[in-house]
Amino acid sequence: MRRTEARDQLLRLIEQRNPGEPLPSERSLSEDLGVSRPTLRAALDDLARDGLVIREHGRGTFTSARKIQQALEPTASGDYQAPLAEGSPWPSRLLSFEVGPAGARLGHKLEMSPVDDLVTALRLRIVDGTPMCIERIRIPAVFVPGITGRDFELGSFYGLLRSRYHVAPKDAVQTAEPTVTDAQEAEILGVPVHAPALLFERTTRNADHAVIEYTRSIYRGDRYRITTRLTFD
Repeated sequence: MRRTEARDQLLRLIEQRNPGEPLPSERSLSEDLGVSRPTLRAALDDLARDGLVIREHGRGTFTSARKIQQALEPTASGDYQAPLAEGSPWPSRLLSFEVGPAGARLGHKLEMSPVDDLVTALRLRIVDGTPMCIERIRIPAVFVPGITGRDFELGSFYGLLRSRYHVAPKDAVQTAEPTVTDAQEAEILGVPVHAPALLFERTTRNADHAVIEYTRSIYRGDRYRITTRLTFD
């Protein structure tokens, strides 16, 4: 049996299993599929490179955890949030919260005076019990008087802006690029240092064209997929 045929049979086997479930041993797979051990290993290596299985020395081969899929289209609340299993929300855990002068670099980024106060919240987003994303949210304090760190752990951030502060996001520019995790990000997300990741940066404005938010987010590259819908005239 050729390597591609072995890969196809392994794919069918993976589709019948839950995320994180172990595959049979190489010996069992070799006998069940009627394929040599070297060919089987080559097919498993291909699947590991594609992110479909995880091979752990001394433990075996496991199906990969499902990827969270995000369409780059805002929800009704204005949030760009991926659909989750059974409609569950994205719980947030606050990592740090501070209010202080914006400084020159961030003042320029948010088009505000460097001496004016800036709210900065660092939070971890969790999906199906797994750390998925680190968000660093920055907002000019003038838009959110009295906001607390706890507010960033409750529901939709944009929903909070609308309901409590009557601040309505009008439009945003968001960029995405591949990156790798540094030591701190890797520890928080539970991945190796220099693991593949996606970096999102978003600048949001209100109807008066004032910058109301600048957010920098790091998403796990092994658990996240972006889809974009294209239309043609």
